[in-house]
Amino acid sequence: MKLILLLLSLVSWAGTAVARGPGDGHLDPASVDKDKIFLLIDKSNYRMYLYEDTRLLKTYKVVFGNNNLGDKRMEGDRETPEGTFHIVDKHADKRWNKFMLLDYPTSKEKDRFNALKSKGAIPSGARIGGGIGIHGARPGVQSAIDLRINWTNGCIGMKTADVNELYQIVQIGTPVVIQR
Repeated sequence: MKLILLLLSLVSWAGTAVARGPGDGHLDPASVDKDKIFLLIDKSNYRMYLYEDTRLLKTYKVVFGNNNLGDKRMEGDRETPEGTFHIVDKHADKRWNKFMLLDYPTSKEKDRFNALKSKGAIPSGARIGGGIGIHGARPGVQSAIDLRINWTNGCIGMKTADVNELYQIVQIGTPVVIQR
């Protein structure tokens, strides 16, 4: 958790300079210590930062669900959740090329969901949802990522080449922090 807080403060301090960091070129997965990998996703900047310990290895362009970039409240709202998650599954996927499932909802999101329901902020019949992950884009929407056009149902969408590279580097248990 201390590492996560340190990285969040580094990104906040560095601002857009981080996005121009060592994010150019192809990464050799064999040169990365996969046990020290950490992903930081900044919704307001449409970027995913791949860290090895505290060293920025690469910056990827990403897109999300709705354009307002809000925090996920319930199933079907097309929002991308915010918080700390972990990759719990990785697999090839016909639609998305590669898919890396996150452990959403965690107990924290379940508590928040139940509180919103009890306050009447979301419908009483609403469900929390799930199946949130990091995945590639179909050929017809690759350019939407460069244009920051959100099109997912709440997942994090990446270009095919980028998701293929990331898939080789991350492992089950890799931490993922999503912030706005």
